[in-house]
Amino acid sequence: MTQQINRGERFVKLVVLLIAALLLFAPFLFQDIRSLEVAARICVFIVLVASYDLLIGYTGIVSFAHTMFFGFGAYGAAIALKQMGPGWDAVILGTLAGALVSLVMAVAIGLLSLRVKAIFFAMITLAAASVAMVLASQLSQFTGGEDGITYKTPEIFKTATKLAVTEEGKVARLFGVKLNGKLAAYYFVFATSLVLFLFMIRLVASPIGTVLKAIRENEARAEAIGYRVVAYRTFIFCVAAVIASLAGSVYSIWLKYTGPETALSFTIMIDILLMVVIGGMGTMYGAVIGAVLLVLAQYYLRDLMGSAAEALSEIPLLPFILEPDRWLFWLGIIFILLVYFFPRGIAGTLSEKDAKT
Repeated sequence: MTQQINRGERFVKLVVLLIAALLLFAPFLFQDIRSLEVAARICVFIVLVASYDLLIGYTGIVSFAHTMFFGFGAYGAAIALKQMGPGWDAVILGTLAGALVSLVMAVAIGLLSLRVKAIFFAMITLAAASVAMVLASQLSQFTGGEDGITYKTPEIFKTATKLAVTEEGKVARLFGVKLNGKLAAYYFVFATSLVLFLFMIRLVASPIGTVLKAIRENEARAEAIGYRVVAYRTFIFCVAAVIASLAGSVYSIWLKYTGPETALSFTIMIDILLMVVIGGMGTMYGAVIGAVLLVLAQYYLRDLMGSAAEALSEIPLLPFILEPDRWLFWLGIIFILLVYFFPRGIAGTLSEKDAKT
């Protein structure tokens, strides 16, 4: 049985390594601007989803405030860059400020609310996230209101920046890709996301991860054998909040724009939940699979349906059914099928099936 379990986990890890390799070489494999945007979004959302999996998958905490922490990090970096100019001092100060605010809020919410039942805690976090979004819209002198903030990032991330030049003074190319600031910005996002994800992998593999699983499975028993459940839950809530905040700061540097819809929207929270469920709760590697599948569907499913409708235009009803404007309907169908055939998420179900065979 151990051999079968290892085989299942090995397969999932192989898929994750393949995804990591594709993301590493994404600028050279997919050379259009849209593909690079998709790859950067996947990197950020892998970190965001994995940090949320620390809560819901490993500890059993249902929170709707994750986008609030993501937004604190994004607005922290954005406001600092807007006020101080495009320097690394602004990036560091803004990122630290966002992480500090997230930490303070996480401690306050955790200590005050983690003693209550799960549904009440979820409602408290939802209220806190709603308040944060309202404040971001109303405090327009700092946040730009509904219009958000646009700002400049450090010189190395500007598209016009030449990382290497030819003898003629032009931007050097590697395998046809310009070595400019856009490439540097992508690898900044990739490297930061990789470091944060590896940190979370190490965390859940440590004794703390074992305690968190014990709390998820049976909170009363974990407390009975001597673990301070509220302290552990507050700790992991704070860790997840800070990581989500750092992901927000990284994403704001990539976008060079921060607004309520990109940083605090409840739509982001729904996307996170869908990614966790699709990939598999309590697997960590499921965050990679879930983020990749949903982001790709959001960007390319509409185009794919349009191409299919055009190719099948001679067949009755099919062009109508495959109308690109109905892509959300088909995304819902795909999600239902994934939940039906992979009840523990893709990563969880594949490992479980191999363990039983």
